Amino acid sequence: MIELKNLGIILEKTGLEFENQAVLNPACLLKDGITHMYYRAVRQGNFSSIGYCQIKNHKVIERFDHPLIVPEYRFERHGVEDPRVVEVDGIYYLFYTAYDGKNIHAAYATSKNLVHFEKQGIISPTMTYRHADELFQTQNLNQKYDWYEKHYEQAVAPDVLLWEKDVFMFPQKFDGKFLLGHRVMPGIQLIYVDDLNKLSEKFWENYLKHLDKHVLLDPKFWYESRKIGGGCIPLRTSEGWLMIYHGVEDTPHGNVYHASAALLDLNNPYKVIGRLSEPLFSPKEAWEKNGDTSNVVFPTGAIVEGDELTIYYGAADTTIAAKSCSLKELLNILKQSAV
Repeated sequence: MIELKNLGIILEKTGLEFENQAVLNPACLLKDGITHMYYRAVRQGNFSSIGYCQIKNHKVIERFDHPLIVPEYRFERHGVEDPRVVEVDGIYYLFYTAYDGKNIHAAYATSKNLVHFEKQGIISPTMTYRHADELFQTQNLNQKYDWYEKHYEQAVAPDVLLWEKDVFMFPQKFDGKFLLGHRVMPGIQLIYVDDLNKLSEKFWENYLKHLDKHVLLDPKFWYESRKIGGGCIPLRTSEGWLMIYHGVEDTPHGNVYHASAALLDLNNPYKVIGRLSEPLFSPKEAWEKNGDTSNVVFPTGAIVEGDELTIYYGAADTTIAAKSCSLKELLNILKQSAV
C-alpha cells in the first residue's frame, strides 16, 4: 500500500507511581518545531492520568515527572484517559475520556499556554444505552448500533450510560462553528456547534434522534468488522482533511486494532473523498502484539514536517511508538481510493 518507516518505541513507562504500569495513546501538537505530547499514563491498578513530554526529531527532550491532568471529580475517579489536543483561535482544547469505573464520558479542558489546563466538564450525553437505543429505532442506522446497546447492558450493567470515546475537534471553525468528531459505536459521527456549552442533554436528545444524518463513517472493510473510532486530529492538506483513525477487527482470537486513513473534503468534511480498503498499518512488531492488551496499534497523534507525516500511537496498550511516511504518497493513494 504505502512505504512506512518504523520509528520504534518513543516512550515507555517509568518507575514513577503515576506511570508505572503503562504509557499509551498520545495527543500531539507541533508548535515552533517542538512536538508537545500529552499521553495516557497508567499506574498499577489501571488508574489513569495524563502525562506530558516534548519531542524533537522523534526523541524526547523534556518529560514531566508528574501528571499534567489528574482525576478530580466523581465522574473521572477511575481515570482521565486518551487525550486529543487541538488549537482553535489561539485556545488549546484538550479532549479526554473520563472513566468512573463503570461509565465513560467525553470531557475537555482548555489552555492558553499548552501546560496549564482548566477543566470544562462533561460534554457527552448522560443517558442510558436503553434510552439511546429507543431513539435509534426509527432511523436508518447500521444494525450494530442496536447490538452495542444490548452488549453493554449485558457486559457492564443494565443501567450503563451511553459510552462516548474518541472525541476530537477540527483545527478551524466552519462558518463560525466548531466541528467535532465523536463515536457512538460502531461508527464515527460529526457535530457542528457554535458553543461547546450548548452540548446539553436537550441538545443530545435531539441530535441522537437524527444520528443517522450525522454519521461520517461506519465499519466497512474486513479490518473494521467490529467497530471504528476517531484517532488523530484531522490534518488540513492541499487535497483535503486527512483523518487517521482506527479500525477493530473481530477475530476468533479476540480484537485486533488497525490504523487506517480517510480523506475528507476541505469545505464539507461530511464528503469522503477516499478511504483505505486495507489498513495503513497493523500489529506486527513484538511491542504491538504483546502487552496489557495484545494486537493493538491505536493512532492518536499526527504531525507533518515538510512531506513527512509522523503518526504516534499506543502499542499494545503499553508503550508509545511512531511510524512515518510520505504525506504526498498517502494523499495520492487516498485520492485513488474513492468510496
